[in-house]
Amino acid sequence: MLPSLFLAHGSPMLAIEETEYTNFLKSLGQKYQPKAIVIFSAHWESELHSISYTNDGYETIYDFYGFPDELYAIKYPAKGSKKIAKLVEKRFKDVGIPLQRDTSRGLDHGSWTLLSKMYPHADIPVIQLSINPFLIPEAQYMIGEALKGLGREDILVIGSGVTVHNLRMVNWNQTTPEPWAVKFDDWLIEKLEKKELADLFQYHKFAPNADFAVPRPEHFVPFFIALGSGYGLEQAKVIHRSYEFGSLSYLCFEF
Repeated sequence: MLPSLFLAHGSPMLAIEETEYTNFLKSLGQKYQPKAIVIFSAHWESELHSISYTNDGYETIYDFYGFPDELYAIKYPAKGSKKIAKLVEKRFKDVGIPLQRDTSRGLDHGSWTLLSKMYPHADIPVIQLSINPFLIPEAQYMIGEALKGLGREDILVIGSGVTVHNLRMVNWNQTTPEPWAVKFDDWLIEKLEKKELADLFQYHKFAPNADFAVPRPEHFVPFFIALGSGYGLEQAKVIHRSYEFGSLSYLCFEF
């Protein structure tokens, strides 16, 4: 039985770096060996939810610029699975969530940077889904709930985003975390531990420094989707926490 995961994809450099966080991702891939991966990426936005629908190998999308040539040379040729995509489609249809198929889109860096560390052989089928950042947290949670129980079928659901993601506040030379970023993450952890879901849904109102941590919700949305697709707040736990560039959080959860 597999949990659902919220994983921070942070800087694209993690695909070529060896750090505390990339070592964690490697160990996580060794711990969980799914038959398929369903991943929601903060870097695929659409008003109508979209799902990759193919059995072929994906192209690797380099949706960033200004990084070393070595990063653009990486390929992550994982294949899709129409069979698993149809299973997800049925789950969404059963609860009235519209979903459209995408037969051509590759894997963006919200997916392949993480997966290249966890499953470097690219031998596990991947089904990527888009997010709609403009839906309220309760709706994001319900999207996740539609996939609750997939872990019992050895399908790993991953929400790929970041809890604290404000590139304007990043300090590329800073090696210690900013207190305001730490306080926001502390609040999230506390609310999960206290099982105060209603407060989590109202994070923009109650969480300290929410406007700094989440200036735009696209990277935070996968947190609620992963939470909804898991086994409940009783199973929620922190599985990694570190920071880069002062305020870029690598806080990860298992649900």
